[in-house]
Amino acid sequence: MDRLIAFPLAMVLAASATPAFAADAAADATDQGEIVVTGERQQYGVRSTSTATRTDTELRNIPQALTVISERQIADQQLRSIADLLMFVPGATPGTGEANRDQFTIRGNNTTADFFVDGIRDDVQYFRDFYNVDRVEVLKGPNAMIFGRGGGGGVVNRVLKRSSLLPYRRFGGSGDNHRGMRVTADVDQPLGDGIGLRVNGMYEDGGSFRRHVDLKRYGINPTAGVALGPDTRLDLSYEFFRDRRTTDRGIPSLAGRPIEGFDRSFFGDPDDSFSRAKVNIATLGVEHRLSEGLTIRNRTLLGNYDKLYQNVFPGAVTGTNVALSAYNSRNDRRNLFSQTDLIWESDFAGIDQTLLLGFEVGRQKSRNLRQTGKFAAGENVAPLADPTVDLDLTFASIASDSNNRTRAAIAAAYVQSQLRPTSWLEIVAGLRFDSFKLSVDDLRANGGEFSRRDQLLSPRLGVVLKPLDKLSLYGGYSRSYLPQSGDQFSGLSPTTEALKSERFDNYEVGAKWEPVDGLLASAAIYQLERTNSQARDALDRVVLTGASRTRGVELGLERSITSDWQVSAGYAWQDAEIAEQTTAAAAGRKLPLVPKHSFSLWNRWDVTPTIGLGLGVLARSKSYASTSNLVRLPGYARVDGALFYKTPWGVETQVNVENLLGTDYFPTAHNDNNIAPGAPRTVRVSLGYRF
Repeated sequence: MDRLIAFPLAMVLAASATPAFAADAAADATDQGEIVVTGERQQYGVRSTSTATRTDTELRNIPQALTVISERQIADQQLRSIADLLMFVPGATPGTGEANRDQFTIRGNNTTADFFVDGIRDDVQYFRDFYNVDRVEVLKGPNAMIFGRGGGGGVVNRVLKRSSLLPYRRFGGSGDNHRGMRVTADVDQPLGDGIGLRVNGMYEDGGSFRRHVDLKRYGINPTAGVALGPDTRLDLSYEFFRDRRTTDRGIPSLAGRPIEGFDRSFFGDPDDSFSRAKVNIATLGVEHRLSEGLTIRNRTLLGNYDKLYQNVFPGAVTGTNVALSAYNSRNDRRNLFSQTDLIWESDFAGIDQTLLLGFEVGRQKSRNLRQTGKFAAGENVAPLADPTVDLDLTFASIASDSNNRTRAAIAAAYVQSQLRPTSWLEIVAGLRFDSFKLSVDDLRANGGEFSRRDQLLSPRLGVVLKPLDKLSLYGGYSRSYLPQSGDQFSGLSPTTEALKSERFDNYEVGAKWEPVDGLLASAAIYQLERTNSQARDALDRVVLTGASRTRGVELGLERSITSDWQVSAGYAWQDAEIAEQTTAAAAGRKLPLVPKHSFSLWNRWDVTPTIGLGLGVLARSKSYASTSNLVRLPGYARVDGALFYKTPWGVETQVNVENLLGTDYFPTAHNDNNIAPGAPRTVRVSLGYRF
């Protein structure tokens, strides 16, 4: 395995993965709409991406549904988290992540691990920030052909900023009516011919409408770009990021609904509820054009993540009391990944094609330790009248608490062809082979050593028909697998050691249309089947007969209606249920956090060159908090607004008002008694200066 990793690391000296060559840097940045190059504000969305196919492909020629949220939209809406952003993605629902990590549900499938950065796995449990992000791409359906294991419902990929090799500077600050403040800096400075340094930084001291809840985080991300001649570019990046916050697990339920009148109340002990994440990520990428139409590239990531969280949180309400539980968990991980791609664009046998050949190797080492909180006699409940308590807790491991070390080794090879036999037809066909070996040292008293190797074949097939120049019709099939060890390697045991991986099969048809230049409308109809889920037979043995199914329709609208009118909108209809009984639920139950109807709209209209207006709407029908289907999250509608003002001297001011009408709502939950209240009316004032 060490040799497999060493080889692509050596290749980095000659080749790797950045989207453009040095000679094309300014043109590439303009295509992506980066304000750092043109001096103008970028548009919403993008016309093309290399994430979905590993080759630069127009969005309307990609045979799957995806949503792109650009840096401009993130800034216009003042989006601060993955959870905020996913509220405006059709078919996606953020999770609370137990108030210590990003988590989401797409097409009925919940995950804590399907996060990527520049196409490389970023599966550690922490809250990501957008201070260094160029755009966020949400790809729907199984994506194993591109990303490997997991990704059954979809993946979230952050594309980070890099040096444009041109000068740019922007500084910003903001504050809100919940005691939150944030400052950011983005400086791009040429250091010589073909050399540039870009530094993004952020500091935030945030409050909350929830009592006793706050956060403090900061990060810095210097990135160097070097043009090694007209055909080669090297990018080196290092991110130092820290996040500390209160772990607020939300409120319990009563009579099948979120309990009323406690939206601001903290249930548990806030002094003993906290989360700390220390993140250090270094990446090295090189891309080299070998000849006309032939490119080799590699990207290598080394990540060091230290994570600790502890929480005291609510359970069921009984009479005038609410039950309390507590635990802490340490999750430290070291990631090393390297991806190498060879891309050949040619006219083979009279057929225009783009051929992708590649391989990926990686290693992940984790240390996991959980301890259960022990309460003094009578202190494992809190009075409902005043559920915020100050407890004298001790934490110690019990028999069921995890205490292990894990080692995962990944080796994969893939091939993909994009064939264009005529101007109106494109075929995308790919196949990936993954070898995934996981070893677990269970350090508990009755533990042991367990290991499994999964060898997975993940196909993808898509056909794109273009009856009109601006219209694409597509049909696609894709498959992904998730080993029975789960998202975070925590599920491996003597029972699951030999079980087959869970399987995800997605069937999808859709259309993408540009009714006016710059505006993309999309529609997709899909069926996603998850099989090989665990169930119990008549003898209480674990068998792989469980299944779930999600059917849905997604509509999207993004980018610009005119040069002064930017828009991002979506609607999703979803029907997600347990198709065959699993260990978690009986057949016929609905999957949690999947509203049947969801709608989102955000648009910005620049009334004059100096004044702009923003308006957004979120609406969701009811959904269930868990697979028990005993607690419903009520449907709701929320209205947001914004006012923008730009001076001729580079100073930009904006005022964002979230939940303008003060709607009382509950956007998500972790289970039946950990429900997140939505924030009341929130006013945020931002000031920026660029030159």
